Amino acid sequence: MHNKTRYLAFAGTTLALLALSAPAHAQATRTWVSGVGDDLNPCSRTAPCKTFAGAISKTFINGEIDCLDPGGYGAVTITKSMTLDCTGTFGSILTGAGNGIVINIPVGANDPFRTVRIRGLSINGTGASGTIGTRIGLNGISISQAATVTIEDTVISDFSQRGIVDTRSTGGKLLIRNSVIRNNTLAGIVSAAATAHNTSIENVHSLNNGQGLATGNLNKVSVVRSVFAGNTTVGIESDAGGQVGVDSTVITANNVGLQNSGTMSLSNSEVSFNGTGASGAFTSFGNNRIFGNTSAGTAPTVGAATTAHGEQ
Repeated sequence: MHNKTRYLAFAGTTLALLALSAPAHAQATRTWVSGVGDDLNPCSRTAPCKTFAGAISKTFINGEIDCLDPGGYGAVTITKSMTLDCTGTFGSILTGAGNGIVINIPVGANDPFRTVRIRGLSINGTGASGTIGTRIGLNGISISQAATVTIEDTVISDFSQRGIVDTRSTGGKLLIRNSVIRNNTLAGIVSAAATAHNTSIENVHSLNNGQGLATGNLNKVSVVRSVFAGNTTVGIESDAGGQVGVDSTVITANNVGLQNSGTMSLSNSEVSFNGTGASGAFTSFGNNRIFGNTSAGTAPTVGAATTAHGEQ
């Protein structure tokens, strides 16, 4: 009897020590947020968190935070490889006086991927209730450091600066598809990395911003099957040293459709009903419709004939 008692006491002490040494919430590869969750929870499916910020610390590198039901999940800074996915439900970020999502994964981070994926979100920078017409959020998504960022099936609207701004010092890749960026004061999309950088834009609508797309020096942007409409300054712009290729895209109802100080090419696209069709030189590779602009602006240069090998 005494041996049994001593054994039970030892076992109880061991379990207590283990409980004290274990983390309160171990990190999981998949975590969950809910409109009725609590950030004190472990972010499991049965005990979800309330916000993205609350779930990130409980999500392992390259893990995924999923939206369990409709809700507003708050602004967040992402410092490790991560997926935010609200596909199939309504997940949103209503930003205060700051950025909706900041992505900052340094080169020296203990993270072999440095990759962020954002899917199925509504990110809104509108002011507080009762403040009519105020945009108090700065940027919808601000990217300062990462290797690859993918944004899919997302709506970004009503920010006082930019919808998506990419200012990485080390360059990388930005992939945007099936998304709407609208009503942002300065620009819808800014590709302004400080070193060689690639941006791919597919099936994106950039509407009623200051600029639809702004491209900086050393940045290479490919645009396909997209719409740039109603932007108050320019639809698609490139600074000196920037390169933009546009295919199967509509550029309409902007003050200036195309504005180029770098290298810009156009194919299978429509530039119509702008104040000025084009400002600066650009190259046409054929099958474009340039019509109905108040001023046609600069006529395109016809691209050089491709070789048979180049057409394969």
